[in-house]
Amino acid sequence: MILGCHVQMKAPEYLLGSVKEALSYGADACMVYTGAPQNTIRKPISQLKAADAAGLMAENGMSMERMIIHAPYIINPANSVKPEVAELSVSFLQQEIQRVHEIGARYLVLHPGAYTVTDLPTGIQTIIHQLNLVDVPSDVTIALETMSGKGSEVGFRFEQLAEILAGLQQNERYGVCLDTCHINDAGYDLTDFDDVLDSFDHTIGLSRLHVIHLNDSKNAKGMKKDRHANIGLGTIGFDVLHQIAVNQRTENIAKILETPYINKKPPYGIEIEMLKNGKFDAKKLEL
Repeated sequence: MILGCHVQMKAPEYLLGSVKEALSYGADACMVYTGAPQNTIRKPISQLKAADAAGLMAENGMSMERMIIHAPYIINPANSVKPEVAELSVSFLQQEIQRVHEIGARYLVLHPGAYTVTDLPTGIQTIIHQLNLVDVPSDVTIALETMSGKGSEVGFRFEQLAEILAGLQQNERYGVCLDTCHINDAGYDLTDFDDVLDSFDHTIGLSRLHVIHLNDSKNAKGMKKDRHANIGLGTIGFDVLHQIAVNQRTENIAKILETPYINKKPPYGIEIEMLKNGKFDAKKLEL
């Protein structure tokens, strides 16, 4: 069971501080943005203490594959309506791919995007076109994230992601990040995770599953709203999420928590401890 969480990256320690934060929670992995997700302002990789971060991870038995990078939200490969958005999606995504390469990480999680005012087939074809304009080096893998289906999001069914993957020229350098909150909200029944994995395997292939976002949901199955809840405090529930965390078919895949802060405090250390112990205690989350 490889458990991690979303951590901050800020001055003065940057990625080194990110790893220290993850370790303080008892995490075996972490996920970071290489800069603010809502803008294009980025510090040079030379300032981010990537080598120091890699060294600290190695000291704790963690490979750099366990440092997951999340692409910024402003990249929308599905938008075919605004040329400036399309241009930004390609150029900024290419920059983020290069940053992952320079950091020495492996996986870049990317939201497939939203088609806005067109339609789903157009959105899928636009994503394929946009992603085929970027070059992905052999040591980087882009993991397209499963979405909830909110608004005009693309990627809330495995079949949609399979169609995108099939159309990519660098097909072997892409895979999937499965978000438990998102697929619950999209209508998948997580009470039998092996059944979900069977469906994923049949449609996409389990070898393409590289990252799992382990989140509870504030919404009932199929509501398509995308609101994360803390582990055990949502509609999915602790027992189901624990079974997902310990599932042997995904034991080598990092499970990353993106759960909400409680009273402005990160809950990750408590949630990771409960998942490792297999025991839920709601009082521990009263931070």
